[in-house]
Amino acid sequence: MNIFIYHTPELTPTEKLPECAIVVDVLRATTTIAKILDSGGEAIQVFDDLDLLIETSKHWMPEKLLRAGERNGLKIPGFDLGNSPLDFTPERVKDKRLFMSTTNGTRALQRVQKSQTLITAAFVNLSTVVKYLLKNKPETIWVIGSGWEGSFSLEDTACAGAVAYGLVQQSNLSVNNLAGNDEVYSAIALYTQWQDNLVELLHHASHGKRLLGLAGNEDLRYCAQKNILDVLPMQKELGVLKSCD
Repeated sequence: MNIFIYHTPELTPTEKLPECAIVVDVLRATTTIAKILDSGGEAIQVFDDLDLLIETSKHWMPEKLLRAGERNGLKIPGFDLGNSPLDFTPERVKDKRLFMSTTNGTRALQRVQKSQTLITAAFVNLSTVVKYLLKNKPETIWVIGSGWEGSFSLEDTACAGAVAYGLVQQSNLSVNNLAGNDEVYSAIALYTQWQDNLVELLHHASHGKRLLGLAGNEDLRYCAQKNILDVLPMQKELGVLKSCD
């Protein structure tokens, strides 16, 4: 296995794709995606373009769909749900297809959606992601932070570092064996510094501060939890994420 970490989708190579791409958007898309599937959602279909989302969802059974998404941290007007993982309860989403668009996470997913394997990671399902990698041993792994509108985000790089650190801790490989770029070393260093106080890390993050300004303190607390969901979101068809059995 050879792991590469990219702070934003814009920094990924354009001439190739990895065997396994892992998209991270801790605040909050990939945390919410994991929560949807854990709550029994049928699938999440992701869109960058809102008009395309609305047009596509019109062809789905009305009683089996929900439109979810945010722009700049706020629920999109006219949508059923925003992007708070706390809102995606089994009572609301069980057996539903979520048509979803977010400021950063869905853009990152679309950048690597033609990869051989595409999964999503957050702190909440960290151990499930690491177990999958250790079992399947993809030759090339990209962990892509969603960032914020093209810029670095503290929480996504820390989570990417947690994935890499988990591989080192649970295999007989060293960082030197695994690391494909310098970002792996820096991401592991960031994660290990904050691994016991992720809530504080999210409070320092610029997007964390943005969400706190929108009364998102409970979201930050939820997103900072590790290994609370045993679910692996995986792309099953282009743009459609389901739980990997």
